[in-house]
Amino acid sequence: MTGPTLYLTVGLPGTGKTTEARRIEVEEKALRLTKDEWVKALYGLANPPSASDVIEGRLIEIALRALELGINVVIDFGLWSREERSALRQAAADLGAAVVMRYCELTPAEQRRRLDRRQAEEPHTTWHMSDEELATWAAVIEVPTPGELDGSEGVNDPPEGFSTWGEWRRHRWPPSIS
Repeated sequence: MTGPTLYLTVGLPGTGKTTEARRIEVEEKALRLTKDEWVKALYGLANPPSASDVIEGRLIEIALRALELGINVVIDFGLWSREERSALRQAAADLGAAVVMRYCELTPAEQRRRLDRRQAEEPHTTWHMSDEELATWAAVIEVPTPGELDGSEGVNDPPEGFSTWGEWRRHRWPPSIS
């Protein structure tokens, strides 16, 4: 028997991450942890940036515990930075879990079309996103390398100032709102 797998969905809003996460949830019998669903349940129309990191951190702790218990997990956050993905890849490796990363991307026009359709048909599941926000986010996402996606590329050392990826992870995703 093989160990559990951590599935990471990576991409900008409206590119299909949650659809992919739902597919993985069913096909791989994985616990799906979708941040937006938790933010909506807790904050409704609000989307406070300070709460977002804490919710992600709490969901990551749930994910790591599930992996310890031998349960497949799919994290559905976006994971725009290589550092975020590296921290999660290392955490999974430390628990003996495999990692599968799925990168979702679309043209900006198709992304806008999907977001507009979701806003019109399911406004309770999303927030309005301006073209300016989408452009800003597209400029900052660090697209996964082919080696990240196929697992052939190892995890680099943590950033300067952090002795371990676990330390960086706890700094990036704080346990509570200060």
